[in-house]
Amino acid sequence: MNRLISTNWTDYLDYPAPGAMSRRRFLGWLGMVGMAAFGSKAIGQEAESKPRMITRIIPSGGEKLPVIGLGTWQTFDERLDEETRQRLKSVLAILFENGGRVIDSSPMYGRSEAATGELTEELGINAELFMATKVWTSGEEAGKEQMAQSFRLMRRSRMDLMQIHNLVDWKIHLQTLREMKAAGDIRYWGITHYTAGTFAEISRIMEAEKPDFIQIPYSMEERRAEERLLPLAQDRGIAVLINRPYEGGSLFARVRGKALPEWAQEFDCASWGQFFLKYLLGHPAVTCVIPGTGNPRHMQDNIRAGFGRLPEAAQRKRMAEVLDRL
Repeated sequence: MNRLISTNWTDYLDYPAPGAMSRRRFLGWLGMVGMAAFGSKAIGQEAESKPRMITRIIPSGGEKLPVIGLGTWQTFDERLDEETRQRLKSVLAILFENGGRVIDSSPMYGRSEAATGELTEELGINAELFMATKVWTSGEEAGKEQMAQSFRLMRRSRMDLMQIHNLVDWKIHLQTLREMKAAGDIRYWGITHYTAGTFAEISRIMEAEKPDFIQIPYSMEERRAEERLLPLAQDRGIAVLINRPYEGGSLFARVRGKALPEWAQEFDCASWGQFFLKYLLGHPAVTCVIPGTGNPRHMQDNIRAGFGRLPEAAQRKRMAEVLDRL
């Protein structure tokens, strides 16, 4: 381990070099990752003194969920050579040791489900995570077969959240998911999409069927979820996962070369990435944001957004005005 992170997003804890660590050394490193976001503390310091990630309640279940998770689209769709294996393990370690639990995947994401299952099992953390994946096919039997495959790939006998990906054949899969929940095979079910053009249909399903979760796109650049879906989720008691929080990276292009406003310190924000995530978390309907990354440095920055103060309504308005002027 070469250095501890600073508040600069380009200066994070270095992940282990390829082939540089034995399993024993890696597990030792894993135990120290959780200290990195908050500077150097004594290794023997009591765990209770470590800051805890903010949590939000899942309305239909009553349990608390940490507000920063991990998406795996593209980022975990890789062959696990030694370099990739250690890099992705580092991402997972940073998430887990800082209190994150949510990992979201899909059969659509190529090798991502398999990589997630294999690496989390090797790290010994699979059972402690909140695993979410999706059904992405047409037909009842095809859906059941695909979900069974997801269970195998993610090394799970029970899935925390199963979602209908992009609303594909949702009426058919809905009945299957309700049966699976009643049988205890899944804990929650939900619906997802990645485009705001589907918000009207999602709202109709929310009103008629009341899923446990919705997963929708929401970012400082795409704020249409604030108009109808987020208030409806609050009214109906539906948890909300957020995808595309960085709008595919275009938000970083907009602020390149721009200084972070000094007043961002008022809500414990030290980078543009945290600025974008804390804006979303400032909305009380948002349960968890799941930015995708396979980069330990980016994971470290993402995770910091889940700690400290969040912006209040007036501060969020000011944040939006900053972005709109760029």
